[in-house]
Amino acid sequence: MPFQSDANIGKSVRRPALRTVAWLRREIQSSQIAFIILAAGIGLIAGTMAAVAGHISHGMQVLLYGFSPDLRLSGLLNVDPWRLVALPIGGAILGFVRFAFPRRSRAPVDAVEANALHGGRIPLRDSIMVSLQTLISNGFGASVGLEAAYAQMGGGVASKIGQWLDLKRASLRTLVGAGAGSAIGAAFGAPLAGSFYAFEIVLGGYTPATLAPVAAASLAAVVAATLMHNEPFVIASTIGRDIALSGYLLYAILGVLCALVGILIIRLVASAEAAVRKLPIGDVWRPLIGGVCLMPMAYAAPQVLSSGHGAMQLYLGQQALIVTLLGVFALKVCASVLSLAFNFRGGLFFASLFLGSLIGAVFAQVVNLVDPGAGLDVTNAALVGMAALAVAVVGGPMTMSLMVLEVTHDFALTAAVVTAALTSSAIVREKFGYSFSTWRLHLRGEAVRTARDIGWMRALTASTLMRKNHATLHDHDSVTQLRDKVALGSTSRVLLVDDRGDYRGIVQTAEAYVDTLDPDTPLSQLAKQTEVYVRPDMDIAAILRVFDHFSVDDLAVVDEYHKLLGFVSEKYINRRYVEELEQSQKEFFGE
Repeated sequence: MPFQSDANIGKSVRRPALRTVAWLRREIQSSQIAFIILAAGIGLIAGTMAAVAGHISHGMQVLLYGFSPDLRLSGLLNVDPWRLVALPIGGAILGFVRFAFPRRSRAPVDAVEANALHGGRIPLRDSIMVSLQTLISNGFGASVGLEAAYAQMGGGVASKIGQWLDLKRASLRTLVGAGAGSAIGAAFGAPLAGSFYAFEIVLGGYTPATLAPVAAASLAAVVAATLMHNEPFVIASTIGRDIALSGYLLYAILGVLCALVGILIIRLVASAEAAVRKLPIGDVWRPLIGGVCLMPMAYAAPQVLSSGHGAMQLYLGQQALIVTLLGVFALKVCASVLSLAFNFRGGLFFASLFLGSLIGAVFAQVVNLVDPGAGLDVTNAALVGMAALAVAVVGGPMTMSLMVLEVTHDFALTAAVVTAALTSSAIVREKFGYSFSTWRLHLRGEAVRTARDIGWMRALTASTLMRKNHATLHDHDSVTQLRDKVALGSTSRVLLVDDRGDYRGIVQTAEAYVDTLDPDTPLSQLAKQTEVYVRPDMDIAAILRVFDHFSVDDLAVVDEYHKLLGFVSEKYINRRYVEELEQSQKEFFGE
């Protein structure tokens, strides 16, 4: 038997594994059934991770605040004051994490940004850090939810596996949407809501090609979470009769109210974050100070702690006074805004559901006081408000409507929820145009309003689209020199530079051949668009906006030092845009 070195043995072992991986990649890329199975596997992982994260967070809260495991932190009527020191302790730990693992120059990429701008690519480090920071924040009682961690974990593991399998851009985006949506569905025991979370919020739409894998992932995630003893979120509605037309009109008004409140909350968070950044407090110390500031609020109303699951059940089960509901609402808004402003990690997903339920309950009581004949049920109005405010803050009218259906099992109530949710969504789109996540991207300078894929536009910049075979002359050259060097019909334009190579405008070739023109006229007198040009880093959408604004046929590409690099034509840019858009749509629709 011939002798084999360790290196040769290692190669012989790796070859079958590499062939297996290559075969697996081919199957998934070419077979829809294989891709659906992959998505279901991602759902199992996402559901398991969501259940584990929920158990860990709840266990931390039980240990720190000393309540029974069958209760929820925000459902407590009172908390021992000394236990509230957990808030600044959690802030200190969060600050240490930030110190030990300093943030890079950019903000972490979440599932929405990844699908909108990066073709579904989420850096593993971002997923780990966001999930860890959210778990610490929620586990120590800060007024934030775990949903950001759920979506980040599900979307992150899907992205990593999809990149390892070298999936196409559209397939990777679908897988990330399936991972993020299935984790949300698992957390609430709501596979339909999880699926539409993927469609509306992470993918920006749905098609027959994305329907099956996303649904398979959500169903698998809910099964996995159930096996992990994750309790589904269930609420009993009290609707006992059909809703009259006047009831739908009132719920539409509630939708308008929730839309305005949602916009106010989003802007309030942004303003508070900007104000805190101006304070002479380093990033490492902000969570600690924020935890100290949260303590008096939590002492006054423990319902502001954590995401609000227990508090919602508490107030849905009793007819609290309007003053009480408004007081808890104000404290919860302040606590959530303060938590986010002082760098606790989390989101407003469940906070918006809880706050919306408070608005709905107040709305019903006020309407019944003004018009006793209206007969609005307070619990059902709270459920309608829950969905309407969540739509205003998070987005996804069908996501929130289906969530109410799945947590109440009440189809009649869902019709009222759809009315309010669609009204809220329409108002927010018309008057604001952003969800909480896309508003944050907007503040960072990103032109993102939904998760629809616009990342391909970013790759098409002026530097990649420009042509360099342009005719160039100096601005002090004469018309005669242009006629000698550039034949009529050879090119439609001549670009001018000065002696240093700086851009000085465009001359239309046909204008230089006008018979009445003095041959000694310097070209600088014929130059147009001397201050109209594009930068090499501008993407195709920005270039098209310049063409549209100035109504020109050609644009010079000029660098920051005003040096001429090339030019782009409107005809070519439009053609490339249409070609890339059609290709993106084909991939999205699975054609």
